[in-house]
Amino acid sequence: MKLKKIFMTAALLAGCFTASAQQQQAAPQTAKDSIEAFNPHWYVQAQIGGQYTLGEVKFGDLLSGNFQLSGGYNFTPVWGLRLAIDSWQSKGGTDLTYLGLGEKTWKYYFIAPTVDVTCDLTNWILGYKADRIFNFGLLAGMGVNIGWDNDEACELKAQILGMPFTDPAHQMSELWCGTKARFVGRVGAYADFRVSRRVSLGLEVNCNATSDHYNSKKAGNADWYFNALAGVKVRLGKVNKKVAVEKQEPVVVEKIIEKVVEKPVEKIVIKEPEPKKRETLRRDIFFTLRGSDVSRTEMAKVEDVVAYLNKYPEARVAVTGYADRRTGNPKINVGYAEKRAQVIANLLTGRFGISPTRVIVDSKGDTVQPYEQNDLNRVTICIAE
Repeated sequence: MKLKKIFMTAALLAGCFTASAQQQQAAPQTAKDSIEAFNPHWYVQAQIGGQYTLGEVKFGDLLSGNFQLSGGYNFTPVWGLRLAIDSWQSKGGTDLTYLGLGEKTWKYYFIAPTVDVTCDLTNWILGYKADRIFNFGLLAGMGVNIGWDNDEACELKAQILGMPFTDPAHQMSELWCGTKARFVGRVGAYADFRVSRRVSLGLEVNCNATSDHYNSKKAGNADWYFNALAGVKVRLGKVNKKVAVEKQEPVVVEKIIEKVVEKPVEKIVIKEPEPKKRETLRRDIFFTLRGSDVSRTEMAKVEDVVAYLNKYPEARVAVTGYADRRTGNPKINVGYAEKRAQVIANLLTGRFGISPTRVIVDSKGDTVQPYEQNDLNRVTICIAE
């Protein structure tokens, strides 16, 4: 009898040690990928080029030099803000041929600091890509134009005083001297050509409108000058950051050994371990901004889901689409999320032959954000079990 009790005790201890060892072996391991995501950053830019001031004389007579220094901050891959200081020289002109004086021009100097909003259309339409070579965008802003040294216009005014005029626009009735400050509004476009992670070569054209007094003549409408610039942009600080993306959720597989049930002293009953639970598969399929096409890299994840469903014929997959909250609006983002989910569902059922009864399609719009990093929420999450 004592031998039987000793045997029972040894069996119980062995079962406990085995269960403990099996639970330790079940520690989850999560494989991760990383993507190069946008990081908000500062930049500085220097540009040089030419200016054309709108007037009545020959185009070439109203061309002058121009340069611009800028400093800005890109808050997102699409939106940024910059302080631009545009300066050098403008020209005015008038046609006095009917007075025998021909076409007359004069130059004056200015400096025009403006605050501009920038919008990167390439990133907006195609999504952010760290190593993209070419980006195109628009800008708009406002500021002040400070002009000075208008002496040549004053000399011309003195020369034509007393002459008969038939066109008041040529009388230079808005002549100014000294230093004058006026409001200026600006719109433009730019193109950046990436040289390295920090350096880009850029082109910019902008048109600027200021008051009717700017060129010393009265026309009844705003005076305009146009800039064409080329230069270099240098990004400061951390431009991109690597963001880890989980390929698969941690799966804990528990192996349970039932407690030994003691019946009569003479008999020990040990239940067999339950069958191992099937692992759950998760794949996060990412999209570009406003996009619903599946790239070659992301297609590999779709194929993982197909392989799992073929291995486990009784398994089903939940396909849920999402959109990021910081771009678009809730109404538009509902459509993006639904389309991203449906694209994956169509691949599973159409291309890979998975039964539609095994695919559950859902979308959350931008009401749910599975990732803290905004750009990663352009995603369809597939969970198969």
